[in-house]
Amino acid sequence: MLKRYFSKLNICWIVFSAAIFTLISLLMSVGIIGSYYQITLFNIGINIILAVSLNLVIGVCGQFSLGHAGFMCIGAYSAGIMVRSMGNMMGFTFGVAIGIVISIIAALIVSLPTLRLRGDYLAIATLGFAEIIRIIVLNMDITNGAAGLAGIKKLTTFPLLFILMVISIMIVTNFGRSRQGRACISIREDEIAAEAMGINTTRYKTTAFVIGAILASVAGALYACNFYVIKPDLFTFNKSIDILVIVVFGGMGSMTGSVIAAIFIGVLNVALQSLSSLRMVIYGVILVAIMIFRPQGLLGTKEFTFSSLLKGKRKEKEKK
Repeated sequence: MLKRYFSKLNICWIVFSAAIFTLISLLMSVGIIGSYYQITLFNIGINIILAVSLNLVIGVCGQFSLGHAGFMCIGAYSAGIMVRSMGNMMGFTFGVAIGIVISIIAALIVSLPTLRLRGDYLAIATLGFAEIIRIIVLNMDITNGAAGLAGIKKLTTFPLLFILMVISIMIVTNFGRSRQGRACISIREDEIAAEAMGINTTRYKTTAFVIGAILASVAGALYACNFYVIKPDLFTFNKSIDILVIVVFGGMGSMTGSVIAAIFIGVLNVALQSLSSLRMVIYGVILVAIMIFRPQGLLGTKEFTFSSLLKGKRKEKEKK
């Protein structure tokens, strides 16, 4: 397992990520990326974590889930409550840990019966779960009900967000390349054939679902400690759809696609701020165009890799 995470490929990605982090930090320090654009940057980072975690469930494992907002809600409120009570980074750490534990328990409770379902039935079941979580939060005293939690200390810094984002991408990507990931891909392609070959489909689907829930919970914690205020209305069905749109837009099964789609949609939202009345119309037209002309998403199931880049350069040299 450790060899997989410290392979040459992962080391290349870590170096690449460090270069991007240094560049963005430099742009922020000199004021090119101002406070307004930093809000967009943080939103993009959180959405990337949410998108890659949902892509693991939908794109790699082939299970259509609409309950991601529920796990995000668990992480957000766990971190929000702990940070408000402790007011420091230790509170955030405890909040993330509590959110992860609750998310694992909730994911197991939901996944063990529902992942035996397929297609639309699974989507409806996970959607119902997300609504149950929201209603529970709405009626609890510790969460302050419909008024939500306010005055949450901002502890989500760019280095913290970037590190957790990179870790999330590496976890999902390495899982997809592992033996368990290949089993999940076989389930996605043909579940009946996978069962016939002796693959425990429920076990692997549950594993992918739990990992996705953990990462969504972490994204929720980052969200809560970045925007000061959280309310149950932020984690409705629409939030799950927003995450799903990023996954479909980038390509189900492509983590690179999810990252590109999250960046593109984040930048698009900023670019269309001045067209408030037409923004959603333009946004919808672009999505419809993608579904018509590129139904598999921007990248389909393809991934950007350094090996393919090097092969392309070698071919160009050979042609010359």
